[in-house]
Amino acid sequence: MSSVTRLPAVAAAATALVAFSANVHAKARTNVPAQAREVVAFSGYPPGTIVVVTHERRLYYVVDAGTALRYPVGVGKAGKQWSGMARIDGKYLNPDWAPPAEVKRDKPSLPDIIPGGSPKNPMGVAAMTLSGGEYAIHGTNVPSSIGGFVSYGCIRMYNADITDLYGRVGVGTTVVVTH
Repeated sequence: MSSVTRLPAVAAAATALVAFSANVHAKARTNVPAQAREVVAFSGYPPGTIVVVTHERRLYYVVDAGTALRYPVGVGKAGKQWSGMARIDGKYLNPDWAPPAEVKRDKPSLPDIIPGGSPKNPMGVAAMTLSGGEYAIHGTNVPSSIGGFVSYGCIRMYNADITDLYGRVGVGTTVVVTH
């Protein structure tokens, strides 16, 4: 089974094409430390909201009025961080990646497209693009980057964690990013 979907041009920072792969879930279970995801006390946001706390390098998915799932994440490096509110505007499994202009400028040797499933693809097994077109919450091909200030503004997750979160949220989910 294979399906390809073209993403809007503004989402090029996240992905360019989407190809579905039968091995997504098998890959998602690799390279995750025990207890990476945990249930914690958390309040102040409505259930169903995703909250990224940049200085903690943590993403919270609010389950109910006092509980959230907490995931470790990689966030924007110095000068690439942002804050504000967005919504998930697309969900993609095993996405191809088209490096945005800023990344290509810094790394001109990168190809124009890196296919989904390639070990060189930084998107991992899934991506959820955010409104505004520049950023995504996505998996990674470098699990050691989780917990660091490492990206151009995207939120990186372990592949197992993005797979878990992907199954819990839909297009339109509110995402709040704070410092």
